[in-house]
Amino acid sequence: MCRTKEEAIIYLLLYYFSRAIYLYTILLVVYALLSWFPGGYQSAIGRFLRKICEPYLSLFDRLPLHIGPIDFTIAVAIIVLNLASEALIMIITRFLI
Repeated sequence: MCRTKEEAIIYLLLYYFSRAIYLYTILLVVYALLSWFPGGYQSAIGRFLRKICEPYLSLFDRLPLHIGPIDFTIAVAIIVLNLASEALIMIITRFLI
């Protein structure tokens, strides 16, 4: 239970932050699924998702995440995103509250 108004605001901001990370994770999964459809990346949704997802995914381009014809870049990016957000939330809740 929140003791002060400031704690309540911090918890609310952390909640919205975790929901935004969840939404971005879903967008990354949808972006990955578009590769199964011919012309998926050329559609309006594909172009929108490319603008949103490619800047983050480009951080992992230098890593050797291709095993044969399978690319694990998006899976690793999702794992790193969720681990980093959970770590940030844990640090904030332990040290600021």
